Amino acid sequence: MLVGGKRKHRGMAWLYRSSDFKHWVKAKHALHSAPQTGMWECPDFFPVSLHGKNAVDTSKVGEDVKHVFKVSLDETRYDYYTVGKYDPEVDNYLPDNTSVDGRAGLRFDYGNFYASKTFFDPSKNRRILWGWANESDTAEDDTAKGWAGVQAIPREVWLSPDGKQVLQWPVAELETLRGQKVDLKSIQNMTPGKLVEVKGITAAQADVDVTFSLASLEKAEEFDPNWEKLDAESVCALKRSHVQGVVGPFGLATLASQNLEEFTPVFFRVFKTKDNKHKVLMCSDAKGSTLRPFDIKQYRPSFAGYVDIDLAAEKKISLRSLIDHSVVESFAAGGKTCILSRVYPTLAVNDAAHLFVFNNGTEPVSVQTLSAWSMSPPKLMNQNLNF
Repeated sequence: MLVGGKRKHRGMAWLYRSSDFKHWVKAKHALHSAPQTGMWECPDFFPVSLHGKNAVDTSKVGEDVKHVFKVSLDETRYDYYTVGKYDPEVDNYLPDNTSVDGRAGLRFDYGNFYASKTFFDPSKNRRILWGWANESDTAEDDTAKGWAGVQAIPREVWLSPDGKQVLQWPVAELETLRGQKVDLKSIQNMTPGKLVEVKGITAAQADVDVTFSLASLEKAEEFDPNWEKLDAESVCALKRSHVQGVVGPFGLATLASQNLEEFTPVFFRVFKTKDNKHKVLMCSDAKGSTLRPFDIKQYRPSFAGYVDIDLAAEKKISLRSLIDHSVVESFAAGGKTCILSRVYPTLAVNDAAHLFVFNNGTEPVSVQTLSAWSMSPPKLMNQNLNF
């Protein structure tokens, strides 16, 4: 059993062991700790293989295994993790030099995603991550609904080939809910302001998988050095989907009303750094998601994270978005960066919701492939449940 906490401003996690699940013995020292990180909630600690997606059970250690240590930071209400090595001889976990503890570190999700935990699925030899998506509206709204918070889609999680981060992808079982499918033929050279509707599906409840092809990155706008002091959300708030760029913004306009009075854009923008490399910003912007009057108690951020991808070599980037009425759950570049947003449209609901693909950059962007499915509700084993 792993327990998190803090001593002054230092986050700490302790291991407890039991042979009967009744009597627990605390380890002699903390498994891991870090200064100036605040309270650690819902800690999680698990091994990941260095050789592909196959998961390993919690007893595995050694040269073929790394470990992931995750905490939910009480002060930010986000989940952060590091990748490193566990030494069973001294009962200690040490993050790699590519991982940073605390709010400057990696996150499982850069949106409404908290208190996540994983479990090992021995039947399919995989590790499953399941997080909680809190509400973004007011407590009064929650009372009127009669409930608050939903679980995110379960995700399979594994170590990336470079060993620096984990990758996440919706569990394969989700695909059994796919219904009507549409394939959008490749769209070459989408010009600035280009907007194409994806028709033939239920846009309020859909699974969308698109790959964008980028012909040229030479003119990508410079990444302002002053932005290094800002988090990705702050940069996205400055460079929202209506702010024309060069390579981007391009992506999906989800849960959109017909005339775009409401929409939640999930998009990319490519910058060029001083060392002539590319920095890819992914945003899921909830600020224009609803016409409801803004209440200070409501939370409508421009969620964002950076995508670690070599665009100069690949010249393309993928995006998968799962749309479910008040949830837009998105996965970039095969699960390198994930963002879940909670939004509450008033016009773009049920059959009045629309889905568009767009480019608002001066450089043309092509849609290489786009497949979208209407999603059916899950079938319960027992339809006569009483709650």
